[in-house]
Amino acid sequence: MIKPASAFIAEAQQHINCITPEQAKEMLENNHNTLMLDVREPAEALESKLTCSVNIPRGLLEMKIERHCDNENITLITHCAAGGRASLAAARLEEMGYANVYAITAKFDDVKKIID
Repeated sequence: MIKPASAFIAEAQQHINCITPEQAKEMLENNHNTLMLDVREPAEALESKLTCSVNIPRGLLEMKIERHCDNENITLITHCAAGGRASLAAARLEEMGYANVYAITAKFDDVKKIID
């Protein structure tokens, strides 16, 4: 039986720190050692982007994250279009050794309204 992406996302969300856009905004305002990662595809980021985010597509995350962050203790917040890729990215970042990782599991438009 083939395991669907939704099963991987559900599993990831059981083990990661899922947050709301409001919680993310508070973290950004109160912790200057925070990096917001947009794990959508570049075309999505070109269409609309959070001014405070760095775009690293989910498919390239493992290869590009160290260019932007080599500090395992920095707070990383991932976001995407609806929370799935953000959740998978957060789980992978934790596997890579990053200690403070959070995923926004809301839709991008809702995130943009709160954070930008």
